[in-house]
Amino acid sequence: MSQNSIVKKVIEVSGFPELNPVQKAALDAGLLDGKNMVLAAATASGKTAVAEMAMLNAMSSGKKALYIVPLKALASEKYHDFKEKYEKSGIKVAMSIGDRDSSDSWLSGFDIIIVTSEKLDSLIRHGAEWLPSIGLVVADEVHLIDSPDRGPTLEVILTRLRQLINPQVLALSATINNYEELSEWLDAVPVKSDYRPVNLYCGTFLQGKVSWHPKKAALTLPADLPPVFEIVRDTVKKKKQSIVFVSTRRNAESLAGKLGDVLRDYLTPEERTKLAKLSHDVSHVLDRPTKQCEKLRECIQRGAVFHHAGLVSGQRKMIEDAFKSGLIKVVCATPTLAAGVNLPAYRVVVRDLKRFSSFRGMDYLPVLEVMQMCGRAGRPAFDTEGEAILIAATPDEEKKIWNQYITGESEKIVSKLGVQPVLRTHVLALVATGGVSTKSSLMDFFSRTFYAHQYKDMAALEREIDSVLDLLEGFNFIKRESSGKSGGESFGEFMSASSMVSGTDVEISATKIGRRVAELYIDPLTADHMIRSLQTMRKERRMGQMSVLRVISGCLEMKPGLSIRKKDMENDDGDTIEDFINMNNAHFIGKVPSEWDIGYEDFLREMKLVWMLSEWTEEKGEDDLFDHFGVTPGELRGRLELSDWLFYSMHEFGLLIGMQGMLGDIRKARVRVKYGIKEELLPLIKLKGVGRARSRILFNNGYRSLEKLRKAPITSLTNIVGPNIAKNIQKQLSGPVKEKPEEIQGSVEDSL
Repeated sequence: MSQNSIVKKVIEVSGFPELNPVQKAALDAGLLDGKNMVLAAATASGKTAVAEMAMLNAMSSGKKALYIVPLKALASEKYHDFKEKYEKSGIKVAMSIGDRDSSDSWLSGFDIIIVTSEKLDSLIRHGAEWLPSIGLVVADEVHLIDSPDRGPTLEVILTRLRQLINPQVLALSATINNYEELSEWLDAVPVKSDYRPVNLYCGTFLQGKVSWHPKKAALTLPADLPPVFEIVRDTVKKKKQSIVFVSTRRNAESLAGKLGDVLRDYLTPEERTKLAKLSHDVSHVLDRPTKQCEKLRECIQRGAVFHHAGLVSGQRKMIEDAFKSGLIKVVCATPTLAAGVNLPAYRVVVRDLKRFSSFRGMDYLPVLEVMQMCGRAGRPAFDTEGEAILIAATPDEEKKIWNQYITGESEKIVSKLGVQPVLRTHVLALVATGGVSTKSSLMDFFSRTFYAHQYKDMAALEREIDSVLDLLEGFNFIKRESSGKSGGESFGEFMSASSMVSGTDVEISATKIGRRVAELYIDPLTADHMIRSLQTMRKERRMGQMSVLRVISGCLEMKPGLSIRKKDMENDDGDTIEDFINMNNAHFIGKVPSEWDIGYEDFLREMKLVWMLSEWTEEKGEDDLFDHFGVTPGELRGRLELSDWLFYSMHEFGLLIGMQGMLGDIRKARVRVKYGIKEELLPLIKLKGVGRARSRILFNNGYRSLEKLRKAPITSLTNIVGPNIAKNIQKQLSGPVKEKPEEIQGSVEDSL
């Protein structure tokens, strides 16, 4: 396709009348000439269309486009959007966000591949053979390189991709203070635009009055109700929608419940009917609706809803779709919604500008985070303007909000790469996958990172890397030896004395188990913890579910454990966390610390997680787990998905260290935790389409083995599980039943 054809195609499928200033600026700066680019522009300013033009341009040269996003929800949104727009033109779109122990060779047949940063890191570690065919890498939300959680992985994979295949890089960002510094690192053209398709007015609410920037007539509201209630009432009277950001899940649920009273008089009979149906559907996403489901149902019936990570993905998707259609009038959300999905509203209200931090107590939110929330105001298809309102309690706070958030600048994004927990994972991956083979080449790689570009002096980073190398060698994940070759010439000023042995470089290689640790995408500390635990189990000749659960719950990836509440330590039922520990102490691997030891509270949190998982395998429902452990269905799904991967990894390490005959308990515990079933249901759970609820129904009706099911009349099975499932069971039982593939693709909730 010619460049003109590419531009016309994107305009056509997007429904634009013409290119907007952001898109024109990108084209003028050489987007379709293959130049790297950092595009810093506001939310909803048309950056995705710029990416689409770049992707079509890469495909016109016979190359693939890789689209990197920070979150699975955003990946799913982009996947459906691109698929709808381009698949009819013969462009194949794929999404890969699941299995972390695969090179996903099937992706070689696709043109646009959407991945999370972590999944792409895993693909690189597995040496995906199709990577050299990538001509363009789009890094969406690249300002999240500043995030301590996801930023280092994004930084490392961008550095590796530029080293391995040197594709065109298009980095999409919110308006950030140091976008030019990011551009310098990526050898990219910086493009910044303040354009928004709808005008954004930001204001402060104090004593019934909203003052705006840019300046317009102040909004004066009654003082009959609290500020958020008055703002929401004014919004719905205008037949508009609003998003209210609050600090915690509990606040979101409480506020959504109360706002329903405000909306009551503004819903049409038709809307009430649709909301009633939606509330029923959302509350029945789970087999057994929980108290949280009931609370959600009541909120939805009145036109308001809460949105946070405690909901399962199916519920979040239904809520988002209903809000986009205009049916739900208000969403009360935690700040994670701002970066998660494209969910604009006419008005955004930021009620809580402070958040609790274990280091600093209650502290104001970063400017960039608040800007992301405010950026959700204004729907391009419906509004000519959007309004973001920040609530102030006093004149002094209003002044601070005005100076910091409304007229102030966002913080600079800063690399978070230079700390040991981050480095030990990425250093091992670089060594294990052949990215580096000597100390000098390792330091050379890190000299190309954003960290090095920002800080210049690599001495502090090299000290951390030396410490990491010592740790990895102590774990027997790598080997080091003098190469006899000088490393000073290739690395120059970055090569320190500690790197050299009598003027020679140091060769670094991964052991067999070190390579497997890197492939499995877990923290080296977790891998060492698992391996040592397995060796103890072999020595003591004991394993069992409780032992395995303690190992899994003690992994870094599962931290922090579950919060300890007063009733966990003191109640009259003899049902405390210490009672649980004492009852199962004989089954645990490792020493149980005393209450005076450092880290005892962390141990209790870990044990509470063991307790919760064991109760889940006893088929306790989500409501029981919420009441007893404070775990929401959404958090439960996250824990199950993560623990499933850790079970798999632990089993892999057991195979590597020669424990093949002792791993049955791990396999059994993995299936029981994945599906939340007692041991007696293990034979039935092998059947596809038979999960936790159906296997229990079959068992309780006397079908306790596959052999009994084989002999069951179709009419009997139909009465128990319905005609479709009954036919499916009989079809599977007509031959040998294969084990369900234990792949980590999609969400665990899909299996339940």
